[in-house]
Amino acid sequence: MAMKVEIIHKETIKPSSPTPPDLKTVKLSLLDQFTPVSYIPLILFYPACAERSQMLKTSLSETLTLWYPLAGRLKDNAYVECEDQGAEYLEARINCPLSEFLNKPDVEVLKQLLPAAVETPEAATGNLLRVQTTFFDCGGLAIGVCISHKMADAATVMTFIRSWAATANGSSELVRPLFMGASTFPPIDMSIPMVPVKLMQRKCITKRFVFSGSKIAALRTKVASTSVPKPSRVEAVSGLIWKGVMTAVRSNSGCFRPSVWAFSVNLRKRLVPALAENYSGNCVVGFIGPKIMEDKELELQGLVGRISKEMDKFGENYAKKLQVKGALLAIREFSKEFGEIATSDNIDFYICSSWCKYGIYDTDFGWGRPIWVSKTSRKVRNVAILMDTSDGDGIEAWLTLSEEDMALLESNQELLEFAALNPSVPLS
Repeated sequence: MAMKVEIIHKETIKPSSPTPPDLKTVKLSLLDQFTPVSYIPLILFYPACAERSQMLKTSLSETLTLWYPLAGRLKDNAYVECEDQGAEYLEARINCPLSEFLNKPDVEVLKQLLPAAVETPEAATGNLLRVQTTFFDCGGLAIGVCISHKMADAATVMTFIRSWAATANGSSELVRPLFMGASTFPPIDMSIPMVPVKLMQRKCITKRFVFSGSKIAALRTKVASTSVPKPSRVEAVSGLIWKGVMTAVRSNSGCFRPSVWAFSVNLRKRLVPALAENYSGNCVVGFIGPKIMEDKELELQGLVGRISKEMDKFGENYAKKLQVKGALLAIREFSKEFGEIATSDNIDFYICSSWCKYGIYDTDFGWGRPIWVSKTSRKVRNVAILMDTSDGDGIEAWLTLSEEDMALLESNQELLEFAALNPSVPLS
């Protein structure tokens, strides 16, 4: 029987206390203004527990008193009107037990556990926060969260969810957001058109590859070199994926194509002085990493070395420019370079975003840690998103490529030596 999600309740959750008059307007930062319109999605899965809908709604309402911009509405790509309009909250049921759903989870079915499509323009015109709680036949629970990318990057989404969970379980370690984006990256008064994600959409497919901690340890040993004796988990996995994708493209096209591996980089710890981890909003820039112009450069150890070297240069070449040259000039420079390469017909452009080390598996609403935290499929291809596994040692890579390239990548033996293609998620 096909899995079917049925929405059984819908309401608006407003902050439990009115937002004070002096907080009614929150300006977007320059980075917020340049961010494309979409939602950032995340789904957390919990094993059998009593239905706690009222507790979740009450704690969400209380959380929104701290996260008041998420209950507001975006205006003119310039500011958020914080009039306590509220967040959308859905309740749903799915006609299967959690164990069946997690048996080689279908990335397309995962979309049904989210309250909105990731690429919808409503991320700019409607609710900035949407939540869906879905109850399984066995009593298991999925909490799907969508936050407008205009107000949040991945780190902010994680911080919000941890803050909500701390409110729910009465934890003393409540994470309080810091809305200081407009003072850190001053916005432009002139109108910046909002970029819909649909302009970047192409026919593609998303697959999930899981690297266990032991496999990553073996991979890091394999790719270590005198120049990079201890590559990071992300560097090692990125290099392996990049090589596999370039190999697939070469097989499909019949020739080698130049390639660029870009990164979406969290600036919080890279600026001087560093920003607080609870800095909320967008604090990410796209960084053009290594370029491979000839097929003789496809050796794995060398690719990882190139990635590591480029990441070391990021602070000098990019992070400092944001402060020395001024954010506006630096971001315009980054955006121009990004746009030229991303739209070039002569070079393949890939972007990788690491969501590792955000502590999302520590999210306890009062019934323990999640057994799985997932994303879902995308409509923007040539994207890799890396997330921690539940034990913190492994990495789940969510890859979106053209169907032709993915068909070859998922049978790439060098990749499959270290990664499992969409394995089942254990219940404990």
